[in-house]
Amino acid sequence: MEKERIEYFKDLLTKRLEGLLAEAGKTVGDMSDEEETFPDPTDRASLESDRNFLLRIRDRERKLIVKIEEALDRIENGTFGICEMCGEEISEERLQARPVTTQCIDCKTEEEEKEKIGSH
Repeated sequence: MEKERIEYFKDLLTKRLEGLLAEAGKTVGDMSDEEETFPDPTDRASLESDRNFLLRIRDRERKLIVKIEEALDRIENGTFGICEMCGEEISEERLQARPVTTQCIDCKTEEEEKEKIGSH
């Protein structure tokens, strides 16, 4: 892949990482700032439900942060955009849609088909 395209993906991933980290910090601050006294049990239940939902979202984002960091490492070591299964280049269209991917579309499709067969 051309150096210019690698820099594009590095910038894209870095900005996404910074955004996720900022949101995570904001969530922690918001949760610790909230007043905890609720005379109505329904209000308490609503808050807990909202918090659980938010924490599930943040957990998914935490996993994405790890994948972004791994993609940035692959950029640094020269393996970004190379399928870890077959060693072929991953298409730019696929990288544009999912820059953290480690597999070309053919290998990923094959893997998903095997998983589908194995789960039946």
